[in-house]
Amino acid sequence: MAGRRPLPCPAATHQPFPSPGRTATYAPIVCAVRCIYTPWTNNRHSNRLPRRSHTTHPTYRIIHSSSFFISELQPYSPSSSTNHSYKISSTAQPRATVRPAMAGAFARAALALALGCALAVAAAGQSDWLRAHATFYGGADASGTMGGACGYGNLYAQGYGTRTAALSTALFSDGAACGQCYKLVCDRKTDPTWCKPGVSVTVTATNFCPPNLELPDGGWCNSQRPHFDMAQPAWEKIGIYRGGIIPVIYMRVPCVKKGGVRFSINGHDYFNLVLVTNVAGPGSIRAMDVKGSQSAGWMAMARNWGANWHSLTYLNGQGLSFRVTVTDGQTIVFADLVPRTWRFGQSFASNLQFKL
Repeated sequence: MAGRRPLPCPAATHQPFPSPGRTATYAPIVCAVRCIYTPWTNNRHSNRLPRRSHTTHPTYRIIHSSSFFISELQPYSPSSSTNHSYKISSTAQPRATVRPAMAGAFARAALALALGCALAVAAAGQSDWLRAHATFYGGADASGTMGGACGYGNLYAQGYGTRTAALSTALFSDGAACGQCYKLVCDRKTDPTWCKPGVSVTVTATNFCPPNLELPDGGWCNSQRPHFDMAQPAWEKIGIYRGGIIPVIYMRVPCVKKGGVRFSINGHDYFNLVLVTNVAGPGSIRAMDVKGSQSAGWMAMARNWGANWHSLTYLNGQGLSFRVTVTDGQTIVFADLVPRTWRFGQSFASNLQFKL
């Protein structure tokens, strides 16, 4: 038979692989598995199995496998000139050789591995999503969300808009989460009444939702419970207004930003307070250093509050460079970004940005 034809993988029974004339595709749950057949027509080694015709079903071996994937299944033929095989495609790297094994036994093993793959992938996908609840604040135009515990000030001017949220104690991490982005979906399985179906919203952490100390457990934003107090326009993308509070599933996602990272310098002599905004990728900063044009080297800065970092060094009249490391480990040096004529209250935009 000329060429290769895709064939269905067998079910977990004692049935052999299908005859060469049949064509289909087998895709159990998540892992798409495809069998490709070309006949085994030559066996020159007497110590191997006898020659098989096109209408019979040869013995198979696993050429390449891993815990969840089988990447190649071949009729056992030692002839390198007749590269005939059933194949189940994958990208797995570990190798294993099993010879010989009957088709029915392989069918059961293949299906078990495919199901294992599907369950593993599904479990991995589900593990990325976590459960929380979400409320809203700030009014229909989100004007009440301006400012906030991250120090971003006017969220419209800084480019964050109305897709923002205040995080509970469990998520805020004393400001270390400022700038992080989260994708939220209303959990309709838990509350079909107040959830909008088939939609999600991505928000940036710009504020802190404090615990309610008048309640014994601290309320929704206590130190144990993950909670999002979202800007009302963002909340209404996934929830119905009358519901007030909705169950959500959420996951951290990369932040997509336009333009480069921006730096705003505030404070006074011997107290340089630098606000870092418009950070893409992980969105949040792990460490920051500053170097003046007259300085001997880099000087570590400390998180003061939210997204504000400070240095207690006298830097007036010096050109400034910043070295920023974000929470996924990326580091960018913003060399000579600030001219020596800078003044407190000024902002400076770079043309550098972190990768997603």
